Amino acid sequence: MAHNTGTTPAMSYARADQAAQAAGLILMGALHPRLTHTKQLDSGTLILLGAGPDFWPVLKSSPEWEGDDPVDRWSSRVIIQMALDLGADAYFPFGGPPYTPFIDWALKSGRTFSSPVGALVHDTVGMLISFRGALHFAQEFSIPEATAPSPCSTCPAPCAQACPVGALNTHSFYDVDACHGHLRTPEGQVCMTGGCLARLSCPLSKGAGRDPEQSAHHMRAFHPS
Repeated sequence: MAHNTGTTPAMSYARADQAAQAAGLILMGALHPRLTHTKQLDSGTLILLGAGPDFWPVLKSSPEWEGDDPVDRWSSRVIIQMALDLGADAYFPFGGPPYTPFIDWALKSGRTFSSPVGALVHDTVGMLISFRGALHFAQEFSIPEATAPSPCSTCPAPCAQACPVGALNTHSFYDVDACHGHLRTPEGQVCMTGGCLARLSCPLSKGAGRDPEQSAHHMRAFHPS
């Protein structure tokens, strides 16, 4: 869902980056829809926002922390305010159907790729991707060029072997039933409390600075007891 907030002059990638850092977020990609044939959008500049090392402590100190669904409620409040301040439209990967095409946007940013096991991998946070929203600006301003090849092209793919039950693999990609079945066992508590072993095995995932408590929160949302 978009929130129309108008435009503001002299917008820049650096200004968006500064606003994101102040909010506890990171810029995970940027693109010009006109040049990338992006789904849903055809002009301006699109900035993708995600959770980085500062996200979790900021969330825990927010008013949303005490209620249900704190991650999405925090994201809505903070990113809508960013859109208001910067003169952009805010979009979110939640709240559907219909859902905003974040996977298409991420892949076309040139900083997110498909991993050998099908899950997305990002050049900074690896497989611990958590897109929280996006800002779309009417202006087409300069953004960093993303031309690096997929990090998976030179990686031995530990993600393909890390899952104890092969739920994430190079053949069927994601066996959801096998994953949930494992999480119900005592052995699966390693994943429930520390996060998905396949995603954590990605060398780039260290860049997320992910607190195990945050991973446990996401796992409980994925597989409630």
